[in-house]
Amino acid sequence: MSGIAEDIIKRYDQLESERGTWESHWSEIAERVLPRYANTIQTPLGGLTKGEKRTSKMLDSTAALGLERFAAAMESMLTPRNQKWHRLRASNPELMKDHDVKLWFEDSTNRLFKYRYSPRANYSSQQHEVYMGLGAFGTGIMFVDSHDLGGLHYAAMELREVLFDMSHQGLVDTSYRKYSLTARQMQQRVDVGRWDSIPDVVKTSLKDQPDKKFEIIHCVRPRIEIERGRVDARSKQFASYYVSVQGREVLSEGGYDTFPYQVSRYVTGPGEIYGRSPAMLALPAIKVLNEQKKTMLKQGHRVVDPVLLTHDDGILDNFSLKPGAMNPGGISAEGRRLVDVLPTGNIAAGQELMDMERQVVNDAFLVSLFQILIETPAMTATEVLERAREKGALLSPTMGRQQSEMLGPMIERELDLLGKQGLLLPLPPLLAEAEGEFDIEYDSPLSRSQRSEEAAGWLRTLEAAIAYANTTQDLSVLDQFDTDVIYQQLAEINAVPPSWMRAPDGVQQIRQERAQAQQTQQMIEAAPAAAGVMKALN
Repeated sequence: MSGIAEDIIKRYDQLESERGTWESHWSEIAERVLPRYANTIQTPLGGLTKGEKRTSKMLDSTAALGLERFAAAMESMLTPRNQKWHRLRASNPELMKDHDVKLWFEDSTNRLFKYRYSPRANYSSQQHEVYMGLGAFGTGIMFVDSHDLGGLHYAAMELREVLFDMSHQGLVDTSYRKYSLTARQMQQRVDVGRWDSIPDVVKTSLKDQPDKKFEIIHCVRPRIEIERGRVDARSKQFASYYVSVQGREVLSEGGYDTFPYQVSRYVTGPGEIYGRSPAMLALPAIKVLNEQKKTMLKQGHRVVDPVLLTHDDGILDNFSLKPGAMNPGGISAEGRRLVDVLPTGNIAAGQELMDMERQVVNDAFLVSLFQILIETPAMTATEVLERAREKGALLSPTMGRQQSEMLGPMIERELDLLGKQGLLLPLPPLLAEAEGEFDIEYDSPLSRSQRSEEAAGWLRTLEAAIAYANTTQDLSVLDQFDTDVIYQQLAEINAVPPSWMRAPDGVQQIRQERAQAQQTQQMIEAAPAAAGVMKALN
């Protein structure tokens, strides 16, 4: 096993040296956009000073606030915690015609959300951290594993801790996470059976220095030779090794059927593994904005507490600026002031320049895009759908990548973990025969925004049809619309809760009662005329 430890440590050092340029870039961004990460990226493990001030290089908070809004927007559009933002369905549409298959996917979807949003799973807060890292550094990492008490557990990884590599297909399939534990904590891992042993150097520290920290590398990589039929880790698709850097020993070997680290990139450059972020795109504007803020603070200080110009005659040496002070000699016998204010620059021009840079920063963090509907509330339904369609089209490339690169693999990982814990129902026979193949159908606000084009198209068509009917008095053009289907789809696109909509049977009953009432009313109205006819005949 020592050979494996040496190989893992050597590979980690190689990947770490290749990432040096990225780390300096991340540090520069952290100082100006995410100050709680300032001074942490390039600091060795265990070398952080807790509680230190980290905002010395952030004079303007536009970028920091923009990042918070970016993370909130990503959550609201992709993974809103107050609704089910995806569903599971069989890959083969024919299987969804089977009632048992439909019930299994519905139940599995409900269980996923139940365990994902369980208080001990900690998903919501960790997903927010991933979105923050995505907006600031272009890369967010989530570790998904089973909870010690059952269910799921999520942990957002610090970018400085994790190195990763990709397969020939461009998929992240290898990770190296370096972190530190005390000697006492390492022994506890052995006591609960998580690790096989600890190095002698750690055992020595347990006696006199139990709180001394040691570096650990957790390596997850594809297993070269999978031994089918075994029941241990060697049958798993991914090999997992915990290695102690001090002592250079493998602490334990395990495995995973699904990759536990979900890595999300905002966008990537040619040949680059790590992502590029909105903060990187806006970094020049962020720097300029900070310098402009510094200048405006100086200029504002001069305006509020101006520089005075006095005549050099010795009379005003003891000039006082206290309220109510008397300063003899400050004015000549002719009434001309001998003290004047040094002219300052144009603060309005400086403010305009700052607003220009703020607009660039807000555009980069998508803040401007999400303010469209707020700033123009007086819109028709068609205009609202058009704006939603435009928003969906603009966000689709960015957020669609998160669905394919992060959320899809995460859902597969969750199902794998819940299935191994026996927290899912057994597969129905038809689905088991199909080897449980499934698709993920996203039902987030982003997905509905992308479908807004359908609704906007129908409203435009309806307006044209009504205009034609009014002009020609020919209402037959409206017969082409199946309004029952249309309004069901519109309700879904506009996120109307199903409980607000009547079931088809209830709608049909109301229509029958209305038709019967109209028929009765017609009979009542026709009764006098019918009586008159009968009287005349008699």
